[in-house]
Amino acid sequence: MRNKEIEGQAMLPPQSLKAQKGRGAVTNMQGRYELHAREAFDDGWEQEEDAPKVWRTHVSEETARTILSRNQSPDIPFNVSLNPYRGCEHGCIYCFARPSHSYLGLSPGLDFESRLFAKVNAPELLRSELAKPSYVADPIALGVNTDAYQPCERDYKLTRRVLEVLQECEHPVGLITKSALIERDIDILGAMAQKNLAAASITITTLDPKIARTLEPRAAAPARRLRTIKTLSEAGIPVGVSIAPIIPFVTEPDIERVLEAARDAGAIMGSYIVLRLPWEVNPLFQQWLEAHFPDRAQRVMNRIRDMRGGKDYDANFATRMKGEGVWADLIHQRIEKTLARLGMIGRGTRYKQLDRTLFKRPRQIPASGARTRAAAAAGQMDLFQ
Repeated sequence: MRNKEIEGQAMLPPQSLKAQKGRGAVTNMQGRYELHAREAFDDGWEQEEDAPKVWRTHVSEETARTILSRNQSPDIPFNVSLNPYRGCEHGCIYCFARPSHSYLGLSPGLDFESRLFAKVNAPELLRSELAKPSYVADPIALGVNTDAYQPCERDYKLTRRVLEVLQECEHPVGLITKSALIERDIDILGAMAQKNLAAASITITTLDPKIARTLEPRAAAPARRLRTIKTLSEAGIPVGVSIAPIIPFVTEPDIERVLEAARDAGAIMGSYIVLRLPWEVNPLFQQWLEAHFPDRAQRVMNRIRDMRGGKDYDANFATRMKGEGVWADLIHQRIEKTLARLGMIGRGTRYKQLDRTLFKRPRQIPASGARTRAAAAAGQMDLFQ
């Protein structure tokens, strides 16, 4: 399905736009790779309204083939990332990772936040990657696509096991999350931070709990995220705040207040991203706007287009994160002046300062023989190595 066709799905009849309790997406729209389109319509027969469907969370276990993703994007402050999960129960309507569910034959809408996949072999794959003679240490960004501390992490503990591998190898890591669950791993992160091997960012889009409940329905409340910043900071972990995304007339009025509250809680870094609407995120976001902010939906989209050269989205590396034009420049100035006034630095600057020189390769496991390969997959060492 082409982008133009996806944009055409943005506006459903107002009566169809009913928010799902505890979910961000309003609909379960089809992904762009579906071969057949389905559309609901009124056939004229009166009937009692069906009971609303309950979207329960289901986590499938996945055996991944690779675990590290590399990019050369000039507007991203890291080159390597690791995501233990596909999909995210936090349900943030603006999540740029939503379109990736289309590759699985699932919807970027409600499926993305209710049908999740856990890469159960992530720690073992990471160990194998770090053991390669060709591997060169570069800070790994953990959980940038989907949150590494979403609710299912309480049971799977994949993020913690990944951190244990990184700590063992003294490998630098940067984390970004909306969850207070990161506090569970302070023992690891604090020890790594003492060696300049760890830094974290907490995303706070708004201080308004009412907006946050619809925008990020299953993420920690804004006040709880501020408390997490304070807890991490007191443990000696360099922590920042990420205002991502900035949504005109929805979260944009809170820019200065978010930075000030985060600084008061102990944050030393600050960063931001202007709302991005790639692929299916565009219609899903516009449906959310119509459901929750019908009085300002058109105004919000007009301002977004002002910052995207008249389009809903522009993927140009030079402008996709910050936008362009007068309004984008004003937001940039507000951020930069507030950071300077508060004595905060950019997140990318701090991540680049993490120490790469301490890295020690994990013991490599011989790959000969079926039993040895099985042991390697389980992360066990050979008896005679």
